[in-house]
Amino acid sequence: MTDSLLMEKIVSLAKRRGFIFPGSEIYGGLAGIYDYGPLGVELRHNIKQHFWNRFIAERDDVYGMSAAILMPARVWEASGHTESFADPLVECRVCHGRFRADQPTDISAHEEWHKHKKEKAEWTQPTIFNLLVQTQLGAKEKLENIQQSAVYLRGEITQGVQVNFKNILDSMHPKLPFGIGQIGKAFRNEIAPRDFLFRQREFEQMELQYYIRPDEAEGKKQFEYWKQFAFDWYQSLGIQKDHLRLRQHAEDERAHYAKDAWDIEYNSPMGWKEAWGIHHRGDWDLRRHQEYSGVSMEYTDSDTGGKMLPWDIECSGGVDRAVLFTLLDAYREDELNKEVRSYLALAPKIASVKAMVSPLLKNKPKLVEKAHEVHAALKKVHSAIAWDDNGNIGKRYRRQDEIGTPFCITIDFDTLGETSELKDTVTLRHRDTGEQERLTIPEAAERIRLAIQ
Repeated sequence: MTDSLLMEKIVSLAKRRGFIFPGSEIYGGLAGIYDYGPLGVELRHNIKQHFWNRFIAERDDVYGMSAAILMPARVWEASGHTESFADPLVECRVCHGRFRADQPTDISAHEEWHKHKKEKAEWTQPTIFNLLVQTQLGAKEKLENIQQSAVYLRGEITQGVQVNFKNILDSMHPKLPFGIGQIGKAFRNEIAPRDFLFRQREFEQMELQYYIRPDEAEGKKQFEYWKQFAFDWYQSLGIQKDHLRLRQHAEDERAHYAKDAWDIEYNSPMGWKEAWGIHHRGDWDLRRHQEYSGVSMEYTDSDTGGKMLPWDIECSGGVDRAVLFTLLDAYREDELNKEVRSYLALAPKIASVKAMVSPLLKNKPKLVEKAHEVHAALKKVHSAIAWDDNGNIGKRYRRQDEIGTPFCITIDFDTLGETSELKDTVTLRHRDTGEQERLTIPEAAERIRLAIQ
């Protein structure tokens, strides 16, 4: 299967099966904006919950928080974003299409498009285009006051943690090293949003800022620890190890705040693309906010009384990119029972639906009644248990395969006691192999529990 065909199939499946829709589609939509449907929002929630558990809830040295989306312009001046959060922009003089000047593949593709039309693309000189999305708050009577009310939708969620660093110190009294994690929306006025969920204008991030003593040896140790921790976490989404790699940023590639930076990259249909970033931010953010706000961001050592500005090791990843890469990596096609099928080999713990319960025949009241009983019992324990009685059993299996449901449980006449020794047993079908086994209802529940833990 070609890379472009794989992406087309994922985009089609995502819409057809209720994972992801183009935003405001009935009005023509907006580039780089997507809505999550019933199955997509569950998959995204499960990925976020997996992050929250591993990076925050299961640790004693990390606190969670949720910062506001709207922030004053002064925050972004301090962080360096109003000056440095920008991409080089060029415009085609022929068709007025706009592109990032630092993306030669996009430029070449556009020039080829014009060649097919027997035209030659001509470009403007690059200009710097800031990616922050600006708006105003409050009612201003005079136009000259509007700029004074300017605020930005956050371009990254990091700054919400940095400006609250003193509040965390004063309320939680942590000892170094410690972390602050959060999940939230961010916004970037991308010049050319593209590649489905990969580059959007509204997206969600999951991040950890881990604060340490300003010491080179400690910095190196913590950076290596979190780099491996993040890599292992990404694999735990069910992504194949040989589809991931770690790559260090060249010195001229690093963000303005980074002492060192590495990406976890995924081998996607678009090539190796960033999935996650690990950045050594040093004391850049705390120092700048201390300078611009006039409020001390220093940490006081409770043992020695010494004051210091901690260094920050950042783990940062896009939720939407994790959804995209998970879908791409999970997509399979094979032949089962002499029929070609497609399915998502999602890790059970992040699958939108954990199991489907179905009566063998929906026109047999006793089968339906028993199936509802089993469905209700399992849903109390696992919640993400689906009911499906639409079409014949084979079509139900194919439908559940395509959305990545790990198990299908069928209630048949043996469940009702037609074969006495099989009474109150069910058929449990495995998604990846299509194999079935006969289990008691408690055994089936336990099989699901073990798979998703």
